[in-house]
Amino acid sequence: MTLLIIVIVLGIIFDFINGFHDAANSIATIVTTRVLTPFQAVLWAAAFNFLAFFVAKYIIGEFGIADTVAKTVIREYITLPIILSGLIAAISWNLLTWRLGIPSSSSHTLIGGFAGAAIAGAGFQAIHGATIIKIASFIVLAPLIGMVISSIITIGVLWLFKNVNNRKAETTFKRLQLVSSGLFSLGHGMNDSQKVMGIIATAMIAAGHIDSVNTMPDWVPLTCFAAIGIGTMAGGWRIVKTMGTKITKVTSLEGVCAETAGATTLFITEILKIPVSTTHTITGAIMGVGAVKRLSAVRWGVTINLLWAWILTIPVSAALAAVIYLPITLLGIK
Repeated sequence: MTLLIIVIVLGIIFDFINGFHDAANSIATIVTTRVLTPFQAVLWAAAFNFLAFFVAKYIIGEFGIADTVAKTVIREYITLPIILSGLIAAISWNLLTWRLGIPSSSSHTLIGGFAGAAIAGAGFQAIHGATIIKIASFIVLAPLIGMVISSIITIGVLWLFKNVNNRKAETTFKRLQLVSSGLFSLGHGMNDSQKVMGIIATAMIAAGHIDSVNTMPDWVPLTCFAAIGIGTMAGGWRIVKTMGTKITKVTSLEGVCAETAGATTLFITEILKIPVSTTHTITGAIMGVGAVKRLSAVRWGVTINLLWAWILTIPVSAALAAVIYLPITLLGIK
């Protein structure tokens, strides 16, 4: 029982860290275009992060992404030490990348840590290969979808506003950024909170407290959505700078297009029950609006560095979790 409580607390801590680590994804453009101050922006994003709980529970009616995450490791191989090792690895990698200002994926960090600890504990037969391949494929597909959608939206918006006075258009898009950033924060809350819900539900299943993700008590999703919202309020200015200025310089018009495309991508993956990286999604969307302007507007050198960070996230967090799992088993923690 004590170990289960520790795992749940660490899961909530991870969710909080996810909030301030990924806060930049939804507020970077709205801050860099000076629509809101950083403080106002994180409050705005946090409110929509928490609102996502009610959308997922009462409108969508299920937590499909949580169920997918829970199926990363085959049920009979899941133990509390495996989940503990995965969470410690995920928290460590998230804090390191936050410290370095690298917008890596909290989602893939968590899944990589969970899978790596399971492999260390029971071998490769412990993981659900098809689920992990599906999740890993969206390291490429999520930014690609975001890029395509944002390019289409940007072209359409530029055509619609081609005869509108620049100052009037700028005022309109600054107002619309409040809507688009709110929608992206809603998608972020629905997607990322459910990943930790899946891990906590899995721990409760392993401890024999519940039978499936569908039977988890309401306090689990409510706590997870609240934790990510509070984490978002803690902010993450280092990554805001990378997302809002280093990839490409973003105007209000482009911010609206990127955030709308990112939100659309997250809503699509929510329907498909696929956990994706909000970081990858918004990065692809920002690249899409930059590429419409001109290909040279995208700083491809920065993008390549980000891509390497994305690719390395799952194997590095998996390896870290495997290393952490060894002393945990040697200490006899069960």
